Amino acid sequence: MKIPTPPYRCPLGRLQPETTDLEAMKQRGWRDQHILVVNAADERLDFIEREFVRRIGERLYGQGGARHG
Repeated sequence: MKIPTPPYRCPLGRLQPETTDLEAMKQRGWRDQHILVVNAADERLDFIEREFVRRIGERLYGQGGARHG
């Protein structure tokens, strides 16, 4: 009876990071530190909300980071 040889496992495989649940991390960031991470194209937002997020992003980080006001 032949026993199949197991496939070679690279020793560097254990150094690869575990996958992270990004939505859970965003949720925890908001609850713990009030940091909001939003994609301006998120389909869960309606047009007005997406435009609002886009304008805030442009105000804070657009034009090379120049602030208005």
